[in-house]
Amino acid sequence: MSKSVVIAVDAMGGDNSPRKVIAGISEYLKSNNKVFFKIFGNKTIVTNELSKNSISNNFFEIIHCEDIVKNNDTPLSAAKKKNTSMFLAINDVKERNSNVVISAGNTGALFVISKLNMKMIENISKPALAALWPNKIDMNIVLDLGANVECDEKNFEDFALMGAALHKALFPKDDSKVALLNIGSEEIKGHETIKKAYQTLENKKNELYEFCGYIEGNHIMNGEVNVIVTDGFTGNVALKTAEGTANFISSELKKALSYGLIAKISSLINISNLKKFKKRLDPRLYNGAILLGLESPVIKSHGSTDYIGFANSLDVCVKTVEGKLIDKIKKNIIS
Repeated sequence: MSKSVVIAVDAMGGDNSPRKVIAGISEYLKSNNKVFFKIFGNKTIVTNELSKNSISNNFFEIIHCEDIVKNNDTPLSAAKKKNTSMFLAINDVKERNSNVVISAGNTGALFVISKLNMKMIENISKPALAALWPNKIDMNIVLDLGANVECDEKNFEDFALMGAALHKALFPKDDSKVALLNIGSEEIKGHETIKKAYQTLENKKNELYEFCGYIEGNHIMNGEVNVIVTDGFTGNVALKTAEGTANFISSELKKALSYGLIAKISSLINISNLKKFKKRLDPRLYNGAILLGLESPVIKSHGSTDYIGFANSLDVCVKTVEGKLIDKIKKNIIS
């Protein structure tokens, strides 16, 4: 059986691993059986989980690893451990034996080990962390979400290109529309760096995307644009604020609909709409952040997600490879 994508999986990273990792692989194979998994981890434990999920030998290879990256390891200390499941999975992609690497483990360690072992794409000065973010119409790509606190105008140009390339890889039928996150929509607003980036993106057209100017934080979910570019500090704050708001709304709605007989009857009447609302805000659907700028894609699954969330992040892995993400960036790079 031919396999279109080979995924290097750090099976030992994140909560409840490798149980959720193997269960996530099993879940994903229900919808896509053209993927091969190189599973890095403790062979005895991984084999036990694979037998529980009855996954055919045609879909995986186990690479035994003596060590793991712990949650409390510093990025640099983790990078010094050469026999961890994370390090060896990343190295497998570096050696071109796999197409993409995924881990639910220590975020800082994953990024540092990836950057130390993989080359940057030529003319990309800094990597960026991108993620999916729902809007009224479909999905946004938002970057940077924490890889770079300080950025210059060239970084913003690179982020626009990489974000658009990711958007086209994940959603090939949609037009990519890029905007810079700012405190206002007028050209005169914002700091000097973002103003310079605005002028460059306005004057230097790219066939991969349409530049749509500035966007304010309260319009992120309108769906008028689908690639939103910012620095890592602002992006991370915006992401955590959005996550907190979504959790607050879900919690308060659940509380309101369980208080009193009338509220309970109302929730039963509207159960179909409530299920749709809950699904729309389910963070598992958007699991899988992507480190962009390296020669191969690096996917970070949320450490606390369950097997459904991990399965969704595997879908992101496959789409970045089949959508030729790296080729799109290289072809359209602003030199």
